[in-house]
Amino acid sequence: MDYAQILEREPYKVGKEEKERLLYERLSWLTQYHREHCADYKKITDGLGYREGMGTSSLDIPMMPVRIFKERELLSIPRDRVFKTMTSSGTTGQQVSKIYLDEETSRNQQLTLARIVSEFTGQSRMPMIILDCPSVIRNRAMFSARGAGILGFSMFGSKRIYAMDDDMHLNVEELRAFLEKYQGRPILLFGFTYVVWKYFYQELRRSRERLDLSEGILIHGGGWKKLQGEAVSREEFKERLKEACGIQRVHDYYGMVEQTGCIYMECECGHLHASTYSDVIMRRMGDFSPCEAGEKGVIQVLSMIPTSYPGHSILTEDEGILLGEDDCPCGRKGKYFEVTGRIRNAEVRGCSDTYEQK
Repeated sequence: MDYAQILEREPYKVGKEEKERLLYERLSWLTQYHREHCADYKKITDGLGYREGMGTSSLDIPMMPVRIFKERELLSIPRDRVFKTMTSSGTTGQQVSKIYLDEETSRNQQLTLARIVSEFTGQSRMPMIILDCPSVIRNRAMFSARGAGILGFSMFGSKRIYAMDDDMHLNVEELRAFLEKYQGRPILLFGFTYVVWKYFYQELRRSRERLDLSEGILIHGGGWKKLQGEAVSREEFKERLKEACGIQRVHDYYGMVEQTGCIYMECECGHLHASTYSDVIMRRMGDFSPCEAGEKGVIQVLSMIPTSYPGHSILTEDEGILLGEDDCPCGRKGKYFEVTGRIRNAEVRGCSDTYEQK
């Protein structure tokens, strides 16, 4: 099935049986496509014992360890068709993943993101505050995870400003003027979790500034590992922001540069949701068999998007718990889950590509 046909489906209204049919049909096609167009992927899947036509469900699609994108350059397109190269975040000295996109894959990522996020923010674009600095997106040929996230979410803003300057100092006066101009209207805010906490919330608290963001909708993701080091829970994160600026609608999301576009948004009940266009499987560490609901395992992420690189089935280095499917109290169909942390001894990696003081 062509991806344009899949995108016609609503993000959270496809039930379990129909979702599995779509997943298996599309992922089987992508697996064979990448085996034919990426020699390294074929070698890897051959080594895993995969053969064309194997399996009967999405559980049987071969999965690539996320670390492989740090160690090999995996492309299913000629290099002269590379439209954009995206890089994962990492601390100094760490390797980064390089994800190669052609125009079709990049476009489908944007369309998918728009379909998912609009379910939480509505169809209309809003005045937008980007809780970061403008220098992050200046190199548009090679995006970090942080820059890609900012650029992707920027499409939801009618008018946009950055909350910080390039030294990560809060532009309080500009923010006040922006909020006054759009007083009484919904405001969209986007940022990476650690950046929001350290350079927005903590600066507001330190300076005793009070901004009225009671009409705001905040979408944030990545960087929880650093906040856990500061003993900040998700509940405290939301409560402190509410105290500092009145914001009440806060949505976390789970995603990674290796599967841009297919993000997993947090609903009003605090659950992360797989959309029609993606899925998650929790795998047991011992034998990689699928976990039951309520059982902690390593997260495998599935995406129906990528044709320029073999990133449709990835075993992450994160652990999570499947909470249920098609029965979240928020009313959205699909699997819903929580992320519990990193697997032990995994390389420390921050999806938010967090800012470090030089």
